[in-house]
Amino acid sequence: MDLTARAFWLRSPGHAEVRDVELEEPGDGDVLVRTLYSGVSRGTETLVFRGGVPESQHAAMRAPFQEGDFPAPVKYGYLSVGQVEYGPADLVGRTVFCLYPHQSRYVVPASAVTVVPDAVPAHRAVLAGTVETAVNAVWDAGPLVGDRIAVVGGGMIGCSVAALLVRHPGVRVQLVDADPARAETARALGVDFALPEDALGECDLVVHASATEPGLLRSLELLAPEGTVVELSWYGDRRITLPLGEAFHSRRLTLRSSQVGTVSPRARSGRTYGDRMALALRLLADPAFDALITGESAFDELPDVLPRLAHGDLKGLCHRIRYTAG
Repeated sequence: MDLTARAFWLRSPGHAEVRDVELEEPGDGDVLVRTLYSGVSRGTETLVFRGGVPESQHAAMRAPFQEGDFPAPVKYGYLSVGQVEYGPADLVGRTVFCLYPHQSRYVVPASAVTVVPDAVPAHRAVLAGTVETAVNAVWDAGPLVGDRIAVVGGGMIGCSVAALLVRHPGVRVQLVDADPARAETARALGVDFALPEDALGECDLVVHASATEPGLLRSLELLAPEGTVVELSWYGDRRITLPLGEAFHSRRLTLRSSQVGTVSPRARSGRTYGDRMALALRLLADPAFDALITGESAFDELPDVLPRLAHGDLKGLCHRIRYTAG
């Protein structure tokens, strides 16, 4: 049994490296997973890379199998797809998803992995954590038949939310982003697109995911009276300002947060984290989600790739990391 691995670590804010690591031998009920692909969660991981996690949120922002502490050194990430090399007989050889950092092999309890359905290719399954966040957001938003909806922010999360919302009967869904290139992604997902200045107003519901102050302001402007903005953006240590003294009160608007750390209380009673993840993976049988993967690099290139993502030199949505055996 090969118990050697290579792991991506943030050595200090803005500086990363790949380290050789030795794994503990798996015990009863554990699995040894060889990674096939991982995905970079652009918003959260670039914020971590810059050292932008507020001290008050260090505990709340910990990933399930994170090592080290914020701001650094820390091993962080949570979009990993691999093949089980050792473990319970019904899992050996299966492709699984796990909320694990970028690492070539790892040992975790079997309960920490979710089997990827046969209809979902491994290279697309890296989006499971993103679609899981979108599922929770839609549960939080609670759209009704015929709702007029905007999703402001065409990143990984915003596009995933729009792709799920457009499946609701009778709704009007528009993806709003300042980048005209997002129109092509919206088209692939079957969603209407608009630049912020052209977006349709009088919305019953707006989901905001741009992580910008202008985006949140525009979200409020797009609401009909008594409409709701569901805020998905994570601002880290940045402060934003909103004009809550203008029409916010007279129009009885609502601004509500959504966060994937807990299963939405608006979900059906009894839904668990495992149920939510399994649902996200089933939804990924739709090949339209391939439009969210806009780049790929080898694992050894990740220390050079993440700075480019953080600085905006490397554009796109989900950046996929490819692993080789060993």
